[in-house]
Amino acid sequence: MVAQNLLHRIGMSGSPMRVRRWLAMGLAVIATGSTAFAQAGRDTDAFLIQQRGVRDRIWEQIDREMPATQKVDFDFGGNYSFNLFIYDDGIESSRTFRRHDLRLWARMAFDQGAHEIYARTRLSFLDFNTGDSYDSDDNDWNGANLERGFYQFDLQRAMRAYANREIDFTLKAKIGRDLVEFGTGLALSDILDHVAVTYSDSQWELMGLAGKTVGSSQDFDLTRPTDRTRRAIFGTQLRYLGFEKHRPFAYVFWQSDHNSETRPTPFQDYDYDSVYVGLGSTGELAPNLAYSTEWVYEGGRSYGHRDYFKRDVIKAWAFDIELEYLFDVPKRPRLSAEYIFASGDPDRLLSPTDASGGNRGDMRDSSFVGLGYRDTGLSFAPRLSNVHIWRVGASFFPLEGDPTFDRLELGTNWFLYWKNRRDGAVSDPTADLQSGYLGWEMDYYASWAITNDLSWTARYGLFFPGDAFSDQSSRSFFLTGMTWSF
Repeated sequence: MVAQNLLHRIGMSGSPMRVRRWLAMGLAVIATGSTAFAQAGRDTDAFLIQQRGVRDRIWEQIDREMPATQKVDFDFGGNYSFNLFIYDDGIESSRTFRRHDLRLWARMAFDQGAHEIYARTRLSFLDFNTGDSYDSDDNDWNGANLERGFYQFDLQRAMRAYANREIDFTLKAKIGRDLVEFGTGLALSDILDHVAVTYSDSQWELMGLAGKTVGSSQDFDLTRPTDRTRRAIFGTQLRYLGFEKHRPFAYVFWQSDHNSETRPTPFQDYDYDSVYVGLGSTGELAPNLAYSTEWVYEGGRSYGHRDYFKRDVIKAWAFDIELEYLFDVPKRPRLSAEYIFASGDPDRLLSPTDASGGNRGDMRDSSFVGLGYRDTGLSFAPRLSNVHIWRVGASFFPLEGDPTFDRLELGTNWFLYWKNRRDGAVSDPTADLQSGYLGWEMDYYASWAITNDLSWTARYGLFFPGDAFSDQSSRSFFLTGMTWSF
C-alpha cells in the first residue's frame, strides 16, 4: 500500500541497459557484497526512519527494473543516487547531510526460472557538515556491502523444465538476505538473513519463516551497549486468495533476543523477547477505492528501567487502516487517509522502546515495540510506539501529456500526532512535557522521472510541536535527490 513508503510514490520508472556477460562476471559482482554495512554511531529514531524512506524509494525503483526470470539467463545493472538533507531535529537547529550511494545488482536465472540467484551491493559515502553528525565522524565510507542477496527455488517452474509437467500449486524456497514483510508491514517489515518456504494454490498462500536480523543494523534499544544486533525471528503467515477483491491474512511470529553487551551495566539487563499475532486484509472496497488494515497484539517479556532480576510482562497492540481513492480523470489525482495507533505505557518516562529509561513502577509493559514500518512524516518521524497518527494526503500529475513533464508528480501529506498515554514517552526525547498533544506536520513533495534512466525528487516537511514540547519552535526537513540508472 501507499503508506509503506516514506517518500510517497516517487514516480521514477524505466529500465537500465541490459547485456549478457559470462557467468564468472556475474559471480564477481555478487561477491563484492560479502560484508554488511556498519551503522555509524547511535543515530536518532527519526534519522533512522528518514534514511529508511530514502532507501526504500531506491529499492522500489530497482525492483521495478528487474527482468522476468523466465525470460533471462543473466542480467545486471545499477544506479547512482545523490541526496541532500537539510533539517532541524529539535536538538540542532540545522544539520546538513549529503549521501552518495552506488548500487550494483546482478540476477541469474536458469532452467526456465526454476533457480534464481540475485545480489545487490551498495557503496555509500556519508558527508555531514562539520559538527553535524551524531558520532563526531563527519565523513564516512560504508561498503561495499551486501544489501540483498538470495537463492530461490521454484518447484512449479522446475516441474515444467525437468518433467514437462504442470502442477496446480506453487512451492518456493528462498535462502539469503531480503526484505521480509508480514501482513501490511505494521509489525514486521525488515531485511533479514532468513530461510522462507511459501506454498500457494488458487485459494491459499502459506509461508514459514526462520531468520535473524542483519548484524550491522541498528537495534530498537538505542541505549544498549552492543556492537551487533542479534535477534532471531520465527513465524508463519496464512493469506486467503479465494476472494476476488480482498486478501485477508493472519500471522504469528516470535522474536528472540540474542544480543550481548560489549560492557556490563550495573543493575540493568536488556533482553526483550516478544510474540506478535496479527490479522488484517488488503483489497478494494469499491471501484478505484483501495484499502489496507491490520491489527496486531504483542506479548512477551522485557526488562524495565534498572531491572536485573525480574522481567516485565509485555501486553501491547497496534492498529492501522488506510484508504486511497484514484480518480478516473486526467492528471491522475489521488486522495488518501490513514489512521495509525501503537499503544504506550505511562511508566515509560524516557523512552517507549529502550530498557534503560523504560518501564518502571509495575510489572506490565504496554508499550508496542515492533519491527515494522509506516510513513510517519518527514520531519517529526516518530517510531510506532505510544502514538495516535492521523494522515491525509493528495497528489496529481499537473502536466500530464506534456512531452517533458508528463511524469512530474506533485503531492502533500498532513499529519496530526497524539500520545496514547500522556505521561509516557515517545521516541523523540525533546517531547519533555506530560501532555498528550504532540503536534502536527505538513509535507510536500515533487517527483519527476526526467528520462527512463534519470529521476529527481524534492521533499519538504514542517513540524509544529504541540503541548508535549517545551521548545515550541517549528522544525523543517528538506530533501532533494537525483537517481541515475544504468
